Amino acid sequence: MKRILLATRNPKKLVELKEILGPDWMALSLNDLGRDLPEVEEDVGTFVGNAVKKAVWTAKVAGMLTLADDSGLEVEALGFRPGVYSARFAGPEKDDLANNRLVLSLMRGKANRRARFVCCIAVADPQGLIGVVRGEVRGRLSERMLGREGFGYDPIFIPDGYDKTFAQLGAGVKHRISHRKIALEKARDLLKIYTSPL
Repeated sequence: MKRILLATRNPKKLVELKEILGPDWMALSLNDLGRDLPEVEEDVGTFVGNAVKKAVWTAKVAGMLTLADDSGLEVEALGFRPGVYSARFAGPEKDDLANNRLVLSLMRGKANRRARFVCCIAVADPQGLIGVVRGEVRGRLSERMLGREGFGYDPIFIPDGYDKTFAQLGAGVKHRISHRKIALEKARDLLKIYTSPL
């Protein structure tokens, strides 16, 4: 089984990444290494930049193949905010409930509710960057929080082609159509090339 380090300590994101990667990969988290590796500060200003920074630094320090992602919600009527600040939009505590409430309050009375989830994934080994891929799913924002599954902005995002939020649709649907699923499928192609014998 091939091993890969997922550069995150977010337990919900880790579960999602492992489920989408599938059984061919032994996916480890930063917590599995038994070393106190600090998380990389996401201060680049773009999803791509943050993913690359995390992947390259973590792969070098950990000495193994690493996958890092940066993802978030972009809302048209808010000038594509919260964007890279999605996790800490309402403050440094990274409170999902507060983030959702803030977005909904800013959207009050706005007719344009178009939004998209974006995920950029970078793959690196100890020698440097292997590649970067991007996935996105478009949709609209609900008027209020709906559903109990998922995390982040799942309770307020309705993907195109559906009439329920990701939090209502559940992991079975989300993992088939999400921004992270699309990006991971592209990342798997990178990994196949990387791990293929010459």
